[in-house]
Amino acid sequence: MTVVPAPDPAAVREASLDEVGRLGLPVPPARFPLVWEPEDEVTLRPTGEVEARIAVLHLIQARCFGMPADAAMSWLLGSRLVDSVTPPEWDFITVGKGDHRSFVLHHDALFALTWVLGLTKQLDPSLPVDEDLVTKLPNIAAGETFDQWRSRLLVAPQHPADAAALLDLHYCLDWAFLESERDGRPLPGVIDSHAIGQRRWALEWAVVLLGPYHDPASGWEEVDLST
Repeated sequence: MTVVPAPDPAAVREASLDEVGRLGLPVPPARFPLVWEPEDEVTLRPTGEVEARIAVLHLIQARCFGMPADAAMSWLLGSRLVDSVTPPEWDFITVGKGDHRSFVLHHDALFALTWVLGLTKQLDPSLPVDEDLVTKLPNIAAGETFDQWRSRLLVAPQHPADAAALLDLHYCLDWAFLESERDGRPLPGVIDSHAIGQRRWALEWAVVLLGPYHDPASGWEEVDLST
């Protein structure tokens, strides 16, 4: 796990606001808090942990679109990923309990996690998920296990400082998209605040900030998107 100094938060925020403005979106107010402080450090979740989260979210997508519960459970067991499933995800996978729409929306979180591992080139806030994303994920329908998928991956995780900068941008974008939708303003592309929020969720989870004002890395379900 590579730990590096976090980039200058003021410089990163200036770049984020420039990008928000370039997209024609409202810019967050001056009091909008920074994501980290000077002298903080940053790292990424271990690659294996990110890969497991991608695989679980992909299985949930398959379950959303008709994969039977027993087949999903069989794949989880064969891939030894049961411990990587959260309680709400377990309820959905096993008995279909939960908000189906919210699980479908995880498609964009999944997309952002592939960016973290270098499997996706960019997260453009004006563009939807890459059409070829599924080719980079486990071929669950063909019985490809988690370990088999990992063996064919060519991951190149992002530099932690670059991932932190993209997290700051999505923190600002989350506010800007919600504000635009509330005011009926046009968005810069085809995706909405739900997609941006999901991408932010993934980045908040994958990017680990270290410093006196940061709590230990949270679980997937504990990511705080309230601010």
